[in-house]
Amino acid sequence: MKSASFISAALLVVASAEDPTPGYNHKIPDKIMTPDTVETSIGTLEFFDGMPKPETVDKLYDNLLLMRGTEAFLNGIPATSIEGLRLGHLDLGADSSNRFIIAEKLCDSNPLFLTANTDTVYCSGFLNLKQDGPTVVEVPAKCGPGTVNDAYFRFVVDMGAPGPDRGQGGKYLILPPDYQGDLEGPIGGEETEIDGEKYFVVQSPSYVNWVILRGFLVDGKTDFSNAMFKEGLKVYPLAKKETPPAMEFISMSEKSFNTIHANNFEFYEELHTVIDREPVSFLDPEIRGLFAAAGLEKGKPFEPDEREKKVLTEAVAIGNATARAIVFRNKLEGADLYSESAWKTAFVGGSYQWLKDDGVGGRNLDARTLFFYGATVNTPAMVLKMIGKGSQYAYAATGSNGDYLDGSKSYTLNIPANVPAKDFWSVVVYDPQTRSELQTSQPFPSRNNKRDDLIENADGSVTLHFGPKAAEGKENNWIQTVPGKGWWTILRLYGPLEPWFDKTWRPGEFELVE
Repeated sequence: MKSASFISAALLVVASAEDPTPGYNHKIPDKIMTPDTVETSIGTLEFFDGMPKPETVDKLYDNLLLMRGTEAFLNGIPATSIEGLRLGHLDLGADSSNRFIIAEKLCDSNPLFLTANTDTVYCSGFLNLKQDGPTVVEVPAKCGPGTVNDAYFRFVVDMGAPGPDRGQGGKYLILPPDYQGDLEGPIGGEETEIDGEKYFVVQSPSYVNWVILRGFLVDGKTDFSNAMFKEGLKVYPLAKKETPPAMEFISMSEKSFNTIHANNFEFYEELHTVIDREPVSFLDPEIRGLFAAAGLEKGKPFEPDEREKKVLTEAVAIGNATARAIVFRNKLEGADLYSESAWKTAFVGGSYQWLKDDGVGGRNLDARTLFFYGATVNTPAMVLKMIGKGSQYAYAATGSNGDYLDGSKSYTLNIPANVPAKDFWSVVVYDPQTRSELQTSQPFPSRNNKRDDLIENADGSVTLHFGPKAAEGKENNWIQTVPGKGWWTILRLYGPLEPWFDKTWRPGEFELVE
């Protein structure tokens, strides 16, 4: 057995084999040291013995604000998107919970409205739970898919066909975040008897809530759904249930208005409005801290100085560009619906909460950005497999050659026979700038197999045509595009059937017509 003195001597020999780092008694691992000069993508960083020099300190703090500002944009999109919708409703006069806008003649391309469809009758309004307290929404029977989302675009409760009333109609009671009563309202709703009546009760995390309901066409017309909403929808504070205010319906059809958040410095002002209005508990501490690092904090004015405003203006430009890359060049794992195809899913991961691997991988932030930069309405019904119910979506921004779809060129898209849609299917074309319906001489830039008299091929498939001019004899199957502009599209299936989910049926690709 070797003596302790022998072992100590051996260790000393090993230690002395390496020369001490200058300024130290021993060799210091290089991996923990910072050189006096470091070259980076933001320039040369200079240090005195690991302490940043004054010019480097300024550069690093600017970069920190740039990173925080960019992340504030990407993570703030859900809040500003809802805020943009609220402001758009105000522009039309829907300034109280009993005033709803309605697409009496469907949603045409006049409004700026993220990926609105041309196929259902929208009925939409905002609740102000801080002002009104617990609020009742009476949903009429035979209402299509409806949803309530909070001020961060989180799911609160479904209504209508996918909701707990199952299309039979019912009363929903939305409780404010600071409610202090005996009622319980878990997200998704809980059936509760109040004064002998049945309510579906849910407590929202925010004061502002968006109610968006959809009605279907009957015989290709909007008459049934218009009457259903105007005669059956009622919204009022619970405190006024004995004398509820009369409903007012404001037509949104054929009107130009904006519901989309800013993509410049004004974005932060919109986000600050939401943060300042809602309770602190509305957001978790982590994201509150992120927003606060960009100067966006509840109860404090948002007043960046000239230097900070310059940095944040760059941050929002980078954030906006990043969101556009995520949407239009979607490289997220699980986004591809098919191999070697342009068709993507906007609900990557199949989670309305954007949880990766059932939450083991945390929240998929890029997947959330993808959805909310391009679309609206957050509900489990959009990701659940519900055969013959609800709806499913696919989007594409490129042709079969991998290039962006170009409005100056002509394309065809084959929709194979036996589309797995119990109710109907449609294809709508959108503007990449506004993510709203493409504005052309066609008020409805879309084709719908129930509304339009489409020409079928001999095998039962339908070939749709896209371009500045209609191919001769193909006018019924043509969607107009604009030279000098790009475009992208969404395929919708209402009442999706098994062949959609098992992918034994799939749409064709956009083929360039030479």
